[in-house]
Amino acid sequence: MRRTMPDRAPLELERFLPYRLSILSNTVSQAIAREYQARFDLGVTEWRVIAVLARHDGAGLSARELAERTAMDKVAVSRALARLATAGRVLRRTHRGDKRRSVLRLSARGWAIHDVVAPRAR
Repeated sequence: MRRTMPDRAPLELERFLPYRLSILSNTVSQAIAREYQARFDLGVTEWRVIAVLARHDGAGLSARELAERTAMDKVAVSRALARLATAGRVLRRTHRGDKRRSVLRLSARGWAIHDVVAPRAR
């Protein structure tokens, strides 16, 4: 005997508000990203790291704290930090109390980028 399946109404994703908000967010983010990619050779992850470091200026965040505050994968944040440090946009210092930990801050170059991109992102 064959069981009949109940009628299924597939989710109309285009009408699902979280999906629509995600699309809108990505569209706006990509428009701004094209600008800072062309001008500063900066990806979305690098920009988010710069924005979070600027927001928490003086706190000296660790890579783990940056990953938490950007809501991004630790590996992606670590790669972005390596690129930013190589480009002289982020300063990495050893934590005074814990020599295994790095403290991260924006350099003058990082601040210069922030000061150009942030007004466009607002």
